[in-house]
This record gives sequence, structure tokens and C-alpha cells, in this order.
Amino acid sequence: MKDKALVIVESPSKAKTIGKILGSKYKVVASVGHVRDLPKSKLGIDVEDNFEPKYISIRGKGDVIKMLKKEAKSASKVYLATDPDREGEAISWHIANLLGIDENTPCRIEFNEITKNAVKTAIKNPRAIDLKLVDAQQARRVLDRLVGYQISPLLWRKIQRGLSAGRVQSAALKILCDKEKVIQAFKPEEYWTIGATFEKSGKKFKGELAKYNGKKIRPSNKEESDSIIAELEKGSYVVKKVEEKERKKRPMPPFTTSSLQQEASNKLNFNTKKTMMIAQQLYEGIDIKGQGTTGLVTYIRTDSVRISEEAKEIVQNMIIDDYGREFVGTNVYANKKKEVQDAHEAIRPSNPLLKPEEIKDSLTKDQFNLYNLIWRRFTASQMSNAVFDAVSADIENSGYTFRSTGSKIKFEGYLAVYDNKSEEDKNLMIPPLVIDEVLKILSLKGDQHFTQPPARYTEATLVKEMEEKNIGRPSTYAPIVGTLAERKYVTREKKTLVPTELGILVTELMETYFNNIVDVGFTAVMEDKLDSIEIDELDWHNVISEFYRGFEKDLKVADDSIEKVVIEDVPTGEMCPECGKPLVIKRGRFGDFIACSGYPECKTTKAIIHKLDVKCPKCGNDIVVRRSKRGKVFYGCSGYPECDQVFWNKPTNRKCPECGSVMTEKKTKNYTHICSNSECKHTENIETEQ
Repeated sequence: MKDKALVIVESPSKAKTIGKILGSKYKVVASVGHVRDLPKSKLGIDVEDNFEPKYISIRGKGDVIKMLKKEAKSASKVYLATDPDREGEAISWHIANLLGIDENTPCRIEFNEITKNAVKTAIKNPRAIDLKLVDAQQARRVLDRLVGYQISPLLWRKIQRGLSAGRVQSAALKILCDKEKVIQAFKPEEYWTIGATFEKSGKKFKGELAKYNGKKIRPSNKEESDSIIAELEKGSYVVKKVEEKERKKRPMPPFTTSSLQQEASNKLNFNTKKTMMIAQQLYEGIDIKGQGTTGLVTYIRTDSVRISEEAKEIVQNMIIDDYGREFVGTNVYANKKKEVQDAHEAIRPSNPLLKPEEIKDSLTKDQFNLYNLIWRRFTASQMSNAVFDAVSADIENSGYTFRSTGSKIKFEGYLAVYDNKSEEDKNLMIPPLVIDEVLKILSLKGDQHFTQPPARYTEATLVKEMEEKNIGRPSTYAPIVGTLAERKYVTREKKTLVPTELGILVTELMETYFNNIVDVGFTAVMEDKLDSIEIDELDWHNVISEFYRGFEKDLKVADDSIEKVVIEDVPTGEMCPECGKPLVIKRGRFGDFIACSGYPECKTTKAIIHKLDVKCPKCGNDIVVRRSKRGKVFYGCSGYPECDQVFWNKPTNRKCPECGSVMTEKKTKNYTHICSNSECKHTENIETEQ
């Protein structure tokens, strides 16, 4: 008897949460992502037949597909409840095709948050599959396949195997390479600043030289600085202008996908992949003590800052109860992009009344930190502006004007919940000053500086740049850096992304032969066209056909014109112990390694060992960097297996003052170094060399 309705979602954890909400009349199962896709072994696009994709069942999904067909056959009704975006709509469409469900019947349900109210409302209001969304996803998939599967083999033939190109990936790499060119061409210029320390009524405050005879001044060398200081020492310092004003600071809007990735990087030191993984856990549901499995945040892939009126009312009442009516804000936030990106709300707590501290015991440390960030940002977005009393004073001596500023918080506003104070928000006031009063000078000093090149991109700033340049979409931001690093196109130096020689070489080749693919302007226009398939119902075949005409010509020119690029192996300075020929560093699929230059006659290889300038405390051999089978970095003695000394934190040459063991680097909020002896709890907070 067909008495249960079937609900199909993507993930098992989401199925578990929704299953508890819907109860025994429904069976909730997971497709575990896509069930059909383009084949991996070939292009899978019929270019001659209007670019029709040739979908196949994904290898390894046979058991899942059998299960879905079996459950659908015995169900009274099938509901497709995949994620509420283009990708989710496409997954539902593929499942409907596999199960023989008419896509025009009301079989699709969607919800922006996994809460009892949202899920039960959705199941009462099913709709047909939105083919505009499906077409928009298909167009992106087909376009990315045409680019990736036809340029990548070209790179294999002309440079080396294992390389890849992509519509979004290659444009992002060009952004990194363009910045690197500017950095490498940068020539630092010397300049000096002159600072003064004044005193009034026993209170010290600082000022900095800003102008001479009303014009900006910046000494360019020590001689100029010393000359100005010599003039200043002859005169007196007179207050010429005092300006007091109220300055307001507006809260930031609630999070979009990209702003969440950026802020989680800045505040929590999460990379984009980690941010999205934990956000997905919060969205799909966490087992909260006393409440069961609960979806904690709204859908995590969105470009919108809009929030529902219901959520706004709930959070504003909470703000009144916790802080007072004067803390409720009236700010209105606008989306940067057009209506297609406004399908979902901003990322916010599903239940704003569920405060982070109240559920901390049910969350992992990372889950708590990210939920706390989302909750505070959302709550703050509905609060009033912070208000500062700001004062600035011009202090003159012999035509030279020093500027002194100060500020203090007058009304905390949203800062009571979300602290994003900047340098100018420091709660530091200068003493009350009166026009024409003469000030006491305590010190006068010139400091040398050099102009700095623009900063390299971090993951967070690259995401911001991609969003501003309209390259890619929220779902594509997180995997990009991982792909670039995996292909050896970039390396990570601390938090910054540095293009490698290989990355620069590939970008130069792409610029020469596939300029449209890496051109930021063209990529942005293409994104708009792809969006128009959804908004304006453009025929996706026509969009692809228009692109492909020029792309096909570029492919042929590139294949005919590009000479084979030989990447020279780097000599190590050592000789092969087997045949005596030089050993060289080669690039492999899994990273660099050392091999004999006599290959293939001699097949000697060995791993590259990175030594630390630290000796083993047991035997005196070098400590080297190693990786566990799971890829985790650790530090061990080069004399292994005879010596089994291991450190999980990076060892230093410093000894613990308490027990004499090796001190290791481990950075937390409270300390930077910790004793390697687990029985000794000694920690230190010292500056590490950059």
C-alpha cells in the first residue's frame, strides 16, 4: 500500500533533519548530490547537435539510483527537495528524469531554511520544476565543459600533463598574475613623517605634520626632515583650529556567501573551503540538546542582503528586550546585483532567538565560532548606528601645520553586538584645546618610511575581487583557490596567494591565444548572459553557440601556433648514487620530487626533504618536515627509524625555562609558543620572525 510520501534531498544529514520534522507519514532519503552528469572520459557535448549534453549516471551511484527508484515506486507521492538554487533545481530535474516524473507536475518543494515552519509550508505548496533555472545551470555546465575539456588537453600537449584551464579559474589566475606584475615592477620611494608629542594639563597627545603654508608636505629624505625639525625647534606651537563633530558608523548588512567567506577569513582565519563546509553543517542541522536536530542558518549560497519581514520583527523585538528601543536601527540595505541573485535571503540565523552562548555545548568550536559570527552580524545589521564624538585640531609653528585627532564612543549602537572598530574608532580623546593657546612640546621626531607595493591577494580579498568584477558565482568561489594550488599555479605564503612560474606561463599563453577567457570584462559580460537565461528566458543554446564560434577559431590558431614549451628541471647539485648523473627536481602529479636526470635508463627517485634549522634533542641529527599518511604535517628526526623523535608543533632552538625541553611554535589567542613536554604547561607570548 502506497501510504508514505517520499522526499528526496541531497545529503544524509539534511535527510535526517527533515525526516524528524515531517514525521512518520514521510520517508526522507538522500541522493548524495548529483546522480547524472557529463562523462569524465570525454567531452560529452554534441557540438554538431546544438550543443546537447550527453548525460550519464555517475559511476558509483548505481546503488543510490536503485534505492531511489525502489522508494519512488512504493511511494504515494514524490517530492524533490534539493537545494533552492540553480544547482539544486538541476539535481531535481535529473532525478525526475531518472524516476519518470513529469517535470511539469507539482513535484518540487524548496525552503530557504530547514525549520519546522519552512519545511511544512513548502510541502503544502509544491510546484513544477523551474526549467529556466535548469537551463541556466545547464548553460554554465556546458560552457565550462567546452572551455575546460578543450583547452586543458592543449596545455598537456604544449606544456605538461596535469594542467587545466577554466572559464572562472583562468580569469581568477589572471587577476593574481596581474597583481604580481605590478608588485615586481614596483620601485619603493623613501619618505619621512614628523610626529610631535604635546602636553596639556598633564595629558599627553600626539600630532603629525600635515601641511606647510596650507599645502600637503611629505619630506622625501633625512636631510629634508632634519631641516624642518631644525626650523620647528625655533618656534612655538599654537592651536589655530579646533573642529568637533559627531561621526556615525553604520552597521554592515547581513552576510552574503562572499562576505561570509571574507569575514570568516579575517576574523576566524578560516579558508573558504572550511567556511562553506561548516556553514553547510549549520544549514543542514545540528543536534541541539533539548531541541533535537535543528537547522541553524538559512541557505548559505546567496548574493542577497534581503531578510524576511518575520525575521526582522523577531530580531528587533529581541534587541528592544536586550538593549532598549534606541538600539533598533532603520538601515536599509541594497543588493549589489540584479534580481536573479535575490531569490534567497541573506545568510542569517534560522531562529534569531537561538543565541550562540545558549547552544555552545551542542556545537564544535568551529561551528560555534561561525554561528556566533553569523548571528552577531545579522543582529547588528538591524541595530542603530554607533555614534562617536570626534575632534581634530590644527597646531601651527612657522607655517607648518600639525594635525591631531581623537574620538570616543558616544553611543555604542550595533558595536554592542558586533565589533568592527577601525583605527579611527580608537577610544582616545585629545584634551580640550582653545584657539590661539600655546602648547608645550615634549618631543619631535622624524621617521623614515618606504612606499610599499600593493598587497598580494589572500583568499578573502580574491573572493571580494571576483565578486566585484562579476567573475563566477557564490558556489564557485570556494573551490577556485584549491584548484589553482593543486595545479601548482599558485603557492600560499602565509595567507597570501603567489603565482608560480608555471601559473604565469599558463596565463601568458591564455592571454595570447584565449584572451576572452581570461579577460575580466568579457567574463563579466558572459556571466550576465548566463543570468539572462534565467531572467529573460534567453535560449541557452544560442548563448553557447555565439560564444563557441569565436572559441573554436581560437582553439585551432592556438594548436597550430604554440610551440612545445620545455620546462627545465632544476639541478639539485647532487649526483645520483646509482649511476652518477646529476639529480634534478621534477614536477609530478603529487608535487615536486628528486629524480635522476638519466631517466628512463635510471629510475632513481626520492622525496624532497625540508630541513629545519633545529637539531634533534635526542641524537643531534636534523629535524625535517614530514607528512603523515593523512597529509598532516609533523616534524621528525632525519635519523628515523633509529631515532623516533617527533613534534606535532614546529620546534625551535629555544629551551623551556621550566623543564629544559624544546619550545615549539603554537599560536593561540593567549600565547605563541608552548613547551613540547606534555607534562609541562609552560607557554610564552613572543614575537616570531616574519
